[in-house]
Order: sequence, then structure tokens, then C-alpha cells
Amino acid sequence: MGSGRGVEHHAAAEGVAHEVGAVAEELGDLAMLRLRESIDAGGDELPVDERRLTRARRAVEKAVGLLREPDDAGWGDD
Repeated sequence: MGSGRGVEHHAAAEGVAHEVGAVAEELGDLAMLRLRESIDAGGDELPVDERRLTRARRAVEKAVGLLREPDDAGWGDD
């Protein structure tokens, strides 16, 4: 039996998903900055930290997707 808490929990999860999404954007921006700096310095390979930042961004984006997945059991159905 739902009690309204489910809606609150879903809204809270969506808020967290939004914040985590902002972190993913920041990681993407930082990776691009590192890539530009490397190119400007004459580098011809991807910087190691750019690869790590990109991997971290992808992991964070996965977390956003998980937070936004519908819960088949229903939020707060206790």
C-alpha cells in the first residue's frame, strides 16, 4: 500500500540524479580542457588523466541512468 512517501523518494532520487548529472558535465568539461591543453602543448596522444576523467564521467552517467530507472516494485511500497 503506497503512502505518498514513494513520490517523495522518487522526487529525491530525481534531485540526486540532477546533481550527479551536473558532476558528469563538469568531468566532461575538465576532460576537454585537458585534451585542449595537451594539443596546445604539441601532444599527439591522449593524456592519461583525460582518459581517466572520461571513464569517470561515463561511470557517473551510468549512475544517473540507474537513479532515473523506474522501480518495478514501486517507491515506498511497504
